[in-house]
Formats: sequence, structure tokens, C-alpha cells
Amino acid sequence: MNEQASLSTPVAPGIARLAGLLAAHTPGDGSFALPVPGLYAIRASRPSAELVHDLQKASLCIVAQGAKTVLLGSEAYDYDASRMLIFSVDLPVSAQVTQASPSSPYLCFRLDLDPQQVAALLMKVYPDGAPPVREGRAVYLAQAGEAIVDAAARLLALAADPTDASLLAPLAVEEILVRLLRSPVGGRVAQIGRVDSNLQRIARALAWMRDNYAQPMRVEDLAERASMSPSTLHQHFKSLTSMSPLQFQKVLRLQEARRLMAGGLAASTAGNRVGYVSASQFSREYARLFGKAPSRDVGTRKAMPQ
Repeated sequence: MNEQASLSTPVAPGIARLAGLLAAHTPGDGSFALPVPGLYAIRASRPSAELVHDLQKASLCIVAQGAKTVLLGSEAYDYDASRMLIFSVDLPVSAQVTQASPSSPYLCFRLDLDPQQVAALLMKVYPDGAPPVREGRAVYLAQAGEAIVDAAARLLALAADPTDASLLAPLAVEEILVRLLRSPVGGRVAQIGRVDSNLQRIARALAWMRDNYAQPMRVEDLAERASMSPSTLHQHFKSLTSMSPLQFQKVLRLQEARRLMAGGLAASTAGNRVGYVSASQFSREYARLFGKAPSRDVGTRKAMPQ
């Protein structure tokens, strides 16, 4: 993949501090919401036994220790310490922690990205307009520079004190966004805050699909929501997500069916509830995505380490 840098890139000096703060905020394995909106500390003490499927929100993720692989469709993104992975829209992905141990767990910083916050900073960072960018996937890798790692560590430190978190954390979040916008991937991050960008037009379509995954979908109606022609929608949708709208809807439905089954719902009921009329089609497509037929898959839904 041409956007992945070599995994031998030297670790930024501040990454050890970031790892220490993440360890302090994670009493065990899992994803822990901190007292700053959209901020999470994530830990895993062993490699994933299998792929974990989930809907990933638009976010910035920085691995401070260990390594993982994220799959979007058939494309793999491998990243390790000091590398950041940016999701510019909500996407159904699969992930697997590939490097972790009890003595050296996988540790990750995650900050959800708010398009309105990004938009509010665009004019300050790019008063003459954001630089043009070549459209690519809605997920991309970059080296986490020392300044961004340091800002992330300071935000985590603020999260330890409720008063600091309420008064100063918004400024620290703003600093991270400014540094992202000024980074080599700043032009692409800027698209998150531009309501007229193809990214945000597709994001409107994705939001409707996420909220109405069980409903019948016409590409023409989806295109209207995105203010695009059907052919233009299909082109930009696949460019950003690596999937067609129908494939995207299928993954959303199957992930939700698995979640329902993990809660005790029978496979036939779960399939019907997410929009499948044919039980055989549901079973076939479920097995293709998860590797097991629904009747053999307990559907245990774990919190996905980001």
C-alpha cells in the first residue's frame, strides 16, 4: 500500500510518555472512555485470536506500544508505535492486534474527530483555502510527529484531573486538530470540515445508511442525499470506502446481526431484523464475512482495540 511508511521509522521521543499515560488510564484490557468527550485509552495484553469487526467512528488513533492491522474491505493497514491512523468518516472495519504481551501490552490513544471543530479551525489554519488533495481512501496512515505525540500526552495528563479536563482539555484538543491540519496530511484532514467536500457529501450518505441499515436502499435516493448523480456517488463512495454502497450496507447489516446474536437473539430473528428476507442468503453472506455460519458462531462481540 503506497500510503504506508516503513515500520522501521524511529520512534518519536515522546512516545514512551504517551505509553505510560495510556497504561495509567487502562486498569485492564479494553477501551476506556476518559473524562474528555471523544477521548479513549485502549489496551490489549495479547494478540487478537481472530479479526474483530466493528463500526469505527471518524477518529485519530496513535499506537504508543505494540502493533495492529486494520482491514477496510480487502485492504490492510499495518501500524505500530508512533504511527497514527486517521479515519475521516465512520467505517465498518475489521481489526487484529498483532503485537502485544502482558509485560508490553498494545496501547493506543484515540480521539474522535468532530467535523464542526475541524471546520471552525480551517479559516485560521488555511486563510487562503486548504491545499488541493488527490482523493483517496477515508482511512490513511502517517507518522505521528513529535509535536502531535506531545499534544496527545498532555491531553491524557489533563484527563486525570476533572477540573483540568473541563477547563483545559478543549484547548488541548484544538491544538491536536491544528497540528493535524498543519501536518503533511493536513489537506486531507481539512476535507473533514468542509461541508462542500466530496468526503462530507459521502459522509451524509454514510450517516443515513448507518441509521437505516435495515431499510431498502436505492442508489438514486442515496445520491440525492449526497447532492451527486448516481454515477458520481458510486465513484466517490468506492474511492473513499473501497466498497460499493450495496457492499457497505451488507457489512453494516451483518455486523449488527452479529451484535444482536451476541445479545441472545436467534440467528433467524437477527437476520430478519437487519433486513434479510432470505435466511439462506443471510447465512451465506454471514459466513463469507465472519468465516462461520451464524448457527456456529456465538457472535461474541468484543470491544475492538483501536
